[in-house]
Amino acid sequence: MSKVKKTIKVIKINADLCNGCRACEVICSAFHASPKYSINNPARARIRVVFDPVKNVYVPVYAGGYMAAECMGRDKYVIDGKEYEECAFCRSACPSRDAFKEPDSALPLKCDMCEDDPPQEEPLCVQWCLADALTYEEREEEVEETEELDDLETGLKALADKHGFQNIVDSVARMLQKEEV
Repeated sequence: MSKVKKTIKVIKINADLCNGCRACEVICSAFHASPKYSINNPARARIRVVFDPVKNVYVPVYAGGYMAAECMGRDKYVIDGKEYEECAFCRSACPSRDAFKEPDSALPLKCDMCEDDPPQEEPLCVQWCLADALTYEEREEEVEETEELDDLETGLKALADKHGFQNIVDSVARMLQKEEV
């Protein structure tokens, strides 16, 4: 495989600055509503603010890719004297938790950096973060060229992993029959 230059877009998170206001969740869910800004449902946001009431810690996490299986590790991390569980930092939609899944369909959600037409200068969660816990960074990197699945393929793969490919085929066939009637 050949190497290609790719622009890597990253939201850097400073959990020590997060005050748990959840403005990032609100603007993300409103931006991704249909039609845009028509409703606010943080369960549809591509960013979550995880709160640990025992340690009084807020950790913003934005959605990454879909994982077909849950991870094997349940490690704990200590950062600046605070203890965090591995799942708090996990950006994946996986079978073991409901985070980063569309609440109605259970399809995985993934951060799209608020790409829009016209393009945003930076993602809305970064723009709306009053505590400056979120910052946006772009950099050029050489990466191996890979074929990425589009959103529809990712969603279908998630459904196939959960319900089985044959059940999806049968459901689509039933839907087509209903449309023909």
